[in-house]
Amino acid sequence: MKLILLIDDEDAIRRSFGHALGREGYKVIEASSGEEGLEMARQQKPDLILSDINMPGGDGQALLHHIRADPELSSKQVVLMTGRPDLVTPRKGMEQGADDFLLKPVSLDALLSCVAARMKRAEVHWRVEDRLLAKLSTSLTSYMPHELITPLAGILGLTEILRDNSSELSLEEMRSFHDDIHKSALRLHRTVKNYLLMLELQATGQAKKELPGALPRATVESIIRSGIEAAIERHGRREDVSISLRGCPLYARKLDLEHIVEELVDNAFKFSRAGTPVKLSLSETGVLLVSDTGRGMTEEEIAQIGAFRQFDRKKYEQQGLGLGLMLVQKLAAQNGATFAIAKGAENGIEVQVHFQTTSPSAETK
Repeated sequence: MKLILLIDDEDAIRRSFGHALGREGYKVIEASSGEEGLEMARQQKPDLILSDINMPGGDGQALLHHIRADPELSSKQVVLMTGRPDLVTPRKGMEQGADDFLLKPVSLDALLSCVAARMKRAEVHWRVEDRLLAKLSTSLTSYMPHELITPLAGILGLTEILRDNSSELSLEEMRSFHDDIHKSALRLHRTVKNYLLMLELQATGQAKKELPGALPRATVESIIRSGIEAAIERHGRREDVSISLRGCPLYARKLDLEHIVEELVDNAFKFSRAGTPVKLSLSETGVLLVSDTGRGMTEEEIAQIGAFRQFDRKKYEQQGLGLGLMLVQKLAAQNGATFAIAKGAENGIEVQVHFQTTSPSAETK
């Protein structure tokens, strides 16, 4: 039986909605505030959370942020409701991580239709995740040898030439070989690092982690530029990157923030042509945005972001295990941030990571 958490401070709404959903075969648990609802969500792990926005004790938007930042709840379906469209629009609600949005007064037909659609989407999501996890060992078997041996073979081959024929090589040729060896070593190092990090995140994903402290504005900008430089060093596309950092303090761990930036820029480089723009910006509200104008992703591909997943690998052969966006998603969650991906305005994709800019313990009123 599917479990729904219904959060609303109006008794009449909880009774009417709870009764209607119960008649459809759902099990309903109720909370009258965001704070109470968050605690029940953590204890009961509902399949769907249906919450009003304007409530005492932590509103629906604050609740949504906590849910998306919790590794155990981040994938749950969340529907927000409000009778005040002037406070938040459906688009804004979706951008903040809601799966759907209902404007009060909500008819029972509209409620049941929305819940049925969200439940169906949840089932698709878990079927996809189950398939990905079931194929994890197969993916590692097929991808890891290629991703480890290819750069290693390049290193061994070039060093052998340098060892046996150094007297016959010009200075320019030797420098070129050294550059290629360095690039192959960077590729190998990154593959192993990401693989080990993913295993760590998979193993500790259910553990409660203390949220990070605040990083000052200057530190944030320095870390972001360091992450960008790491990606540029591998791809050599410095002229393609445009950076706009309005700057603000962020709640994030230094290494995690740098890794998030590096993976997003690297992903944008891999899926767009040299000479096309890759844009990175950080707003004063803590939104990190990276976009490109490459081949983009379908809605289905966006919905199926998963570990060790590469789309159209045969058609679009690329380096890497397909870990990039999943790593970003998991790193964002453990830093109390939310992750969203969408089609870009001009093909390509646009990835957003919403970091907290105020204390994670502060309640949004």
